[in-house]
Amino acid sequence: MEISRGIFLNGHRVLSLALFVTMAMNLWRCVRCINEQEIIQTNVPATSQLLTELVYNSLFNLTAIFSGEIKDRLSFCVKDVNADWNGAFNFSSNLGFLSSCIKTKGDLTQRLCTAAEIKFYFSGFYESGSKSTNYLKPNKNCNLTSWVSGCEPGWACSAGANEKVDLKNVKQMPARTFDCSPCCEGFFCPHGITCMIPCPLGSYCPLASLNKRTGICEPYGYQLPPGHSNHSCGGADIWADVGSSTEVFCSAGSYCPSTIEKIPCSSGHYCRAGSTSQKRCFRLASCNSKTANQNITAYGIILFASLSTLLLIIYNCSDQVITTRERRQAKSREAAARSARETAQAREKWKSAKDIAKKHAIGLQTQFSRTFSRKKSVRQTDFGKAKHGTDAAALPPKGKKIKEQSNLTKIMHELDDDPNNHEGFNLEIGDKNLKKNMPKGKQLHTHSQIFKYAYGQIEKEKALQEQNMNLTFSGVISMATDIEIRTRPMIEVAFKDLTLTLKGKKRHLLRCVTGKIMPGRVSAVMGPSGAGKTTFLSALAGKATGCTMSGLILINGKVESIHSYKKIIGFVPQDDIVHGNLTVEENLWFSARCRLAADLTKPEKVLVVERVIESLGLQAVRDSLVGTVEKRGISGGQRKRVNVGLEMVMEPSLLILDEPTSGLDSSSSQLLLRALRREALEGVNICMVVHQPSYALFKMFDDLILLAKGGLTVYHGSVKKVEEYFAGLGINVPERVNPPDYFIDILEGIVKPNTSSSVNDKQLPVRWMLHNGYPVPSDMLQNFGALTESPCHGEGSGNGEPNRHDGGVAANARSPGAGDQSFAGDLWQDVKFSVELKRDHIQHNFLKSKDLSNRKTPGVFKQYRYFLGRVGKQRLREARIQLVDYLILLLAGACLGTVAKVNDETFGALGYTYTVIAVSLLCKIGALRTFSLDKLHYWRESASGMSSLAYFLAKDTVDHFNTIIKPLVYLSMFYFFNNPRSSFTDNYIVMVCLVYCVTGIAYAFAIFLEPGPAQLWSVLLPVVLTLIATQNKGSRIMKLASNLCYTKWALEAFVVANAERYSGVWLITRCGSLLKNGYDLNEWGLCIFILILTGILSRYLAFFCMVVFQKK
Repeated sequence: MEISRGIFLNGHRVLSLALFVTMAMNLWRCVRCINEQEIIQTNVPATSQLLTELVYNSLFNLTAIFSGEIKDRLSFCVKDVNADWNGAFNFSSNLGFLSSCIKTKGDLTQRLCTAAEIKFYFSGFYESGSKSTNYLKPNKNCNLTSWVSGCEPGWACSAGANEKVDLKNVKQMPARTFDCSPCCEGFFCPHGITCMIPCPLGSYCPLASLNKRTGICEPYGYQLPPGHSNHSCGGADIWADVGSSTEVFCSAGSYCPSTIEKIPCSSGHYCRAGSTSQKRCFRLASCNSKTANQNITAYGIILFASLSTLLLIIYNCSDQVITTRERRQAKSREAAARSARETAQAREKWKSAKDIAKKHAIGLQTQFSRTFSRKKSVRQTDFGKAKHGTDAAALPPKGKKIKEQSNLTKIMHELDDDPNNHEGFNLEIGDKNLKKNMPKGKQLHTHSQIFKYAYGQIEKEKALQEQNMNLTFSGVISMATDIEIRTRPMIEVAFKDLTLTLKGKKRHLLRCVTGKIMPGRVSAVMGPSGAGKTTFLSALAGKATGCTMSGLILINGKVESIHSYKKIIGFVPQDDIVHGNLTVEENLWFSARCRLAADLTKPEKVLVVERVIESLGLQAVRDSLVGTVEKRGISGGQRKRVNVGLEMVMEPSLLILDEPTSGLDSSSSQLLLRALRREALEGVNICMVVHQPSYALFKMFDDLILLAKGGLTVYHGSVKKVEEYFAGLGINVPERVNPPDYFIDILEGIVKPNTSSSVNDKQLPVRWMLHNGYPVPSDMLQNFGALTESPCHGEGSGNGEPNRHDGGVAANARSPGAGDQSFAGDLWQDVKFSVELKRDHIQHNFLKSKDLSNRKTPGVFKQYRYFLGRVGKQRLREARIQLVDYLILLLAGACLGTVAKVNDETFGALGYTYTVIAVSLLCKIGALRTFSLDKLHYWRESASGMSSLAYFLAKDTVDHFNTIIKPLVYLSMFYFFNNPRSSFTDNYIVMVCLVYCVTGIAYAFAIFLEPGPAQLWSVLLPVVLTLIATQNKGSRIMKLASNLCYTKWALEAFVVANAERYSGVWLITRCGSLLKNGYDLNEWGLCIFILILTGILSRYLAFFCMVVFQKK
């Protein structure tokens, strides 16, 4: 056979050389001790058997002598030297090929290759492998002047009886040109040298037979030399990788117990290529005779059907578990509410009856005292006893049967006998001493007891509120509980000369706003579009970024950061940021648990939530899902009230609302405002932006802040006096016109004020400043016209100096050519503004201040539990989306497992490459939903003081379910359709680590990028990284880049796990393939570690981005 077979790979040749040099040195050091005279042809069977065992023992004991050298050279593909050596050269089960060769060739040791010959062969083979040459380099035995028959493939020669062969000599080849003959069975004789080497286990090396028609020695494919009529076909000529020497490998469908015997695989068994024994097929697998691999697709189909059925059941019944639980809780709650109402009715009726009986008893007592003054004490005692009857004024006559008592009568008896029953109204709220001393039977543990307590309190509060309309809500609660209740801390916010200027634009968003909002009052902020209403609220709440702020904001008269009170400040955003896959009650209950004081008991928290639900009129929809754009839920008005309720349940001291009535009808707006006024009775400071309220709604506000365009104040004061103020300016509201609408139309310029004093909308802010004696900026005075010389224009304006509020606007207006800036200058200003804005956002996210709210909310661990319960419930309701992900994975596994069959030459690398790409892509797309859909909710919750770490960990913990299940779903198809040699467990471990890794990367994409770019990156990244990871030839930079790709480590883990199952005749193929791809058998654990580490680091990066780049 020609040496220049083009299918040899350079990596294979290097490994083959190293392997055979080591093998030859090991073999010959021990075999050389056998006396040559003892192996001269002999017919004594005992001697032949002894020599066979001596040769085999010498071969078998080589690893103990040269294991260090093997580890140094081949450690990347030989993990366990003893195991791999035994897998290739443990012939103990069948030594027939050695006995046969000893009998045929009495001078066996004279024909075996020395270390020098093997080194020469593989060196020449490597050097000429890529060239079109037919022979090795000339050597001592095979050259131009000396070419014996042993130089031909499949033939070998002897060194001669008198020649001493030093088998461990690596420098000089012995002269070996005598008695040339065909190579023994079970050995192979390379082309170009005159010695032979034993074939490894799993190979089949019989003598070749000549095909007279083609002139080829089959099965090896080499030809007889021309002109040598007495030359016949010899033995095997080569052992290399499976692509170069397929004919040496025991063919698929057969097994070779020895290197000279091949047996067809029997029915019910299968034999892979290079097998030494047949393996029994699984019960459901179809295995005919000569089967190369068992067909276990039946198991895949069964698993596919089972998983599909299970997922369909989950798909159709995902909501049933939660719905059933909620239905039971609703029944318990309804029973508690019904019991509370009946108890309240019984209490009122019993009170009325008792009052009547008391009046009647007093009248009788007065009459009897006049007539029977001596029996006064006896009658008094009788009336005292009658007090406990159902009717104190009318006792039943003797001889008549008493009717059976009704339920209402029984409740009245119970209330009268035990006034402190927990079903009544005398349970204490917040009295820790009474709760500690309460009897065990009165403890509130069950849902029924807690709801009875809450509804009982609410019913009594309603009754007392009707009787005492002038009392504050806290006074009502105090009367209802007969104890001192928790008082909320008061927050008064005063602002003086508040000015906000957009960075880089020199444009005012707010200017010279002065005033205060006070506890116990509801303030409305109104104005036309662009007046800075939302900006004003953001400035008060400390949420204004990208602006330069001047002026003062005082909290309770002190210069303190508003962030110090964020635990008791509620901010209702303009958009209804509510979890659509939770019910109304679940949204409110979660906010209450995370934001109320940690030492508040569960019954008290339930009472707070029930009060909010009652006041906002959400009882009818409390168990309804809020809904999303795709899935219809509650109405828009109800959703708006839930949005407000999220802040009300945390019992704030300052409540800021951005357009809470937008999109609501008049009745819904009034219902919402009534609830807010009820909060104001508690001393809550409420400030809200309102667009065009009705007159009835307008009159429900206490104060009004009216802003003009540019963020200038037009009016700030009591709602009752606003018409009086504008009338003083000559602006009278026409009849049948809503005052706020009329004022806003004037500020918008739609309506011109009908006045004789020629006041226009541009002068109104200055008029207000002058009216209150506030300092007026000089540029505003110039625009004001005739009032420029007024002495009331404030500090700094009398001497002509510009006021501190000018901010550069007037200067820019006065300087000629200021607006003629070049395009490059404008571009630079825009870039500078963007950078400053991003910096302000980051600084704002890391802003920390001392907590002055005196409220200790639940810690990270408790919030983690709360988040975990919420996320788990949301995932159960999204089970149908998860089902789609699983079905796609099932189909992908079945398709790739069928199409990408395992290639023994590459150990299934192609199928695993497709697997890494497909699983990375599908799992990333699914993991994007974890954070990308909840960004707004997180920003709102984080700004309110909830733990970012608890939120992130809860999301990640619930996603671990997918990390465990998705690999199982995919492998249930891929493994059974592809049927690799590696175990299911190995593949599952790698797949779990891969999914964990790509999930963390998807977190970072979802948090840092918008949904569109995040999906694009999730698709492109695994493809690009896999292309880089599979580049075998490249520079150091490319190799370094490959090591940074998680796909490289995942693919290596899959291939290594599979390659480790190949032994014996596959040893060179394994080493060559691993060398070509740069893989190492010992790095499987490292691959797993790097995948897990990548997942952890990507999660750290995602959490960092979530905290740093969030928008509060």
